[in-house]
Amino acid sequence: MNWQLMWDSLPRMLGGLSLTLQLIVGSLALGALVAFGVALLRLSGNRVVETLAAAYVFVFRGTPLLVQIFLVYYGLGQFEFIRDSILWPFLREPYWCAILALTLNTGAYTSEVLRGAILSVPQGQVEAARACGMSRALAFRRIVLPVAIRQMLPAYGNEVILMVKATSLASTITLMEVTGIARRMIAQTFAVFELFIVAGAIYLVLNFIATRLIKFAEWRLTPYLRARA
Repeated sequence: MNWQLMWDSLPRMLGGLSLTLQLIVGSLALGALVAFGVALLRLSGNRVVETLAAAYVFVFRGTPLLVQIFLVYYGLGQFEFIRDSILWPFLREPYWCAILALTLNTGAYTSEVLRGAILSVPQGQVEAARACGMSRALAFRRIVLPVAIRQMLPAYGNEVILMVKATSLASTITLMEVTGIARRMIAQTFAVFELFIVAGAIYLVLNFIATRLIKFAEWRLTPYLRARA
């Protein structure tokens, strides 16, 4: 073990941490918006819309994320109408291709988590809200959605952890985030074991922080359980 090399490589790898955090935050934020829309479509009652939303979820949950990244980065440019569109200045950049692929992937998984959480809200609470004079939309916004978010947090925490690790795949399309920098240094030093240990430790710390944030969110959103304890 070359401990000196591991210590010297840490600042350089931390230089890619900013890009890694951008990928994590950007994909999770956009993925949450996609998941909310898809979950509502899955619960809309319209068979055509439900089928289209279910097909999207099936495809992105059933195929590897690496394949999805390659299809977005290498595949979309094959279509002339995309190259001629206003989206091409973004889709020709590996950064936005990685964001798009990660967003679509996490959106599919999160939509199922959210849909299950919405369906698990006790019907009695919804009926009580309607008896108080709330409209269906108001009951959804003030009763169903807050309860569903509280119930989905443990499962969503797992998705956050998976997305933190999934950002390492962005290095396959030339992005120099933590793993990309580690791979470049390995090509120069051939110290595979030491450098990947340092990269893994950085992801481990990121996931530790993510789990603490999810736990804090659960604690904040369940005051009734704190009072009972």
